[in-house]
Amino acid sequence: MGHLRNFVTPLHKATARDYIGRMVDEKVKCMLKAKEYEFDYWDGDRRFGYGGYKYMPGRWAPVAKALIETYGLKAGSRVLDVGCGKGFLLHEMLILEPGLEIVGFDISEHGLASNTDEVKAKANLFRYRAQDAYPFGDKSFDLVISLATLHNLRIFELKTALSEIERVGKQAYVMLESYRTEQELFNVQCWALTCESFFDTAEWIWLYRHFGYTGDYEFIYFE
Repeated sequence: MGHLRNFVTPLHKATARDYIGRMVDEKVKCMLKAKEYEFDYWDGDRRFGYGGYKYMPGRWAPVAKALIETYGLKAGSRVLDVGCGKGFLLHEMLILEPGLEIVGFDISEHGLASNTDEVKAKANLFRYRAQDAYPFGDKSFDLVISLATLHNLRIFELKTALSEIERVGKQAYVMLESYRTEQELFNVQCWALTCESFFDTAEWIWLYRHFGYTGDYEFIYFE
């Protein structure tokens, strides 16, 4: 197994959330809309997802810097983002190291279309599912990343996704939602709209080992 990281947690903790408010706001209807992963999920009402996910210069810069430094990325390094969404992290990575070769895929047409001009010009972006066999050769990338995507897969889909991340990447880092206490489990169940796999940290680590994933990982919690 790789190392437990703390790249995204500071950003995650900076956002306030009304857990009970979301749970009692026609939660099932909102979940169904969110799982379309299109405009409403990204830029519609907050009850369906992000509530307007806009590029904020520098917001993702600390995460980008940590990834570049931790994994020794430089000009010519190849990076794959599994579930890249709007690509704001990729944008910050390209600011810090313009010579990176970026590939990203997502199931959301709206998310891909909303990538910044910088990312669209320099990255290879396409629509694809994280749970399908990836169209790349073994160890094609210096780093494979996946942020806030894998918990949206069912367990048999996780097997393929984790195996493929392991196969195509020389190094890997994944971040997803988890819990450590009953309160955190309750909170994530109230808040999450698209999560399919509710596992605590010990269960996730067991799954990583079971599916042969040896890369780094991070959990975000709803405290």
